[in-house]
Amino acid sequence: METAEYIQMENQYGAQNYKPLNVVLSRGEGVWVWDIGGKRYMDCLSAYSAVNQGHCHPKIRATMVAQSQKLTLTSRAFRNDQLAPFYQELCELTNSSKVLPINSGAEAVETAIKVVRKWGYRIKGVPAQQAEIIVCANNFHGRTVTIVGFSSDADARNDFGPFTPGFKVVPFGDIGALEEAITPNTVGFLVEPIQGEAGVIIPPDGYLKQAKAVCQQNNVVLILDEIQTGLGRTGRLLAEEHEGIEADMTLVGKALAGGFYPISAVLSNHEVMNVLQPGEHGSTFGGNPLACAVARTAMRVIKEENMIENSDRMGEYFRTGLQQIDTQLIKEIRGRGLLIGVELHAEAGGARKYCEKLQSAGILCKETHDNIIRFAPPLVINKEQIEWALEHIDKVFSA
Repeated sequence: METAEYIQMENQYGAQNYKPLNVVLSRGEGVWVWDIGGKRYMDCLSAYSAVNQGHCHPKIRATMVAQSQKLTLTSRAFRNDQLAPFYQELCELTNSSKVLPINSGAEAVETAIKVVRKWGYRIKGVPAQQAEIIVCANNFHGRTVTIVGFSSDADARNDFGPFTPGFKVVPFGDIGALEEAITPNTVGFLVEPIQGEAGVIIPPDGYLKQAKAVCQQNNVVLILDEIQTGLGRTGRLLAEEHEGIEADMTLVGKALAGGFYPISAVLSNHEVMNVLQPGEHGSTFGGNPLACAVARTAMRVIKEENMIENSDRMGEYFRTGLQQIDTQLIKEIRGRGLLIGVELHAEAGGARKYCEKLQSAGILCKETHDNIIRFAPPLVINKEQIEWALEHIDKVFSA
């Protein structure tokens, strides 16, 4: 079939809940993907950071094939030989004490909400049904009804109510607003270290460290959503490392399986995680042997192949190159590691048309919040590939 036929078929049979670029991909390797006509593109979105290790990493693929021939699913009614090693390796990698495996980022967030509320009632002593969780404006934590209920994005909220109560919204990066919002019933502060979907918004220096101190002083659980920023994306294993802190609860997903299989995890300490008892939370597919085996290899290659260090170096190189582009269209370039936001001036006419021009030039990226383009290639990218990308980005904006 031709590209137009695939698009027509999608439009006819599929729900219209996405607005993708009009490219139909059929193959990927490393930083590159190919469409059905054989044209090659550099992937500068990495499936929203789910393929940090690059497309179809051979070691992860080999693990998936091998495990799929042995055992794929048992449910948690029985134990399997991949779950315990996955727990240990993820805890050792992230300096955590306890792991709760689940399937998607949104499920990890929902899990954290349940766990921290139960902790508030059982450990902190919050009165029944009074637990409060503080979140930030312009957050993105997923698309479940509970999560969109505390979103400040009208498109995410409109016509999906009524919403789950128990959330307060404060400005991102404003430590005074956080302090003011805390009450004796506050059980958690849920925040992204860098707001990715909002346009790669980086908080003021010291914000996370101050937030950690405020939470400690008020017996509040600091929950960092590292689903997009974690596992090397920002040039550190976890973005919290830029400020030298450790969250009380950390959420990881996306690249945890290198794009081969959905898996996410909630990481925490004994006091918080031990409030859960058998039957109070779970998932048929959570912690399945295929997901665990794939994740173990996906974690290992990040370390063995120095992807975190490469993200740090190549991110700086990429940002420096973008800053040298001679154009009046770009308002600001910001980012850490290989999570980069390019904000355009309003008079540029929106980021979508530039993403379409970049697609024609062989670069795939995605707009967010109308005027921002996000560049987030796989962490395996090298200097020569970045130079190729910069050359084509320069041509698009210079034109």
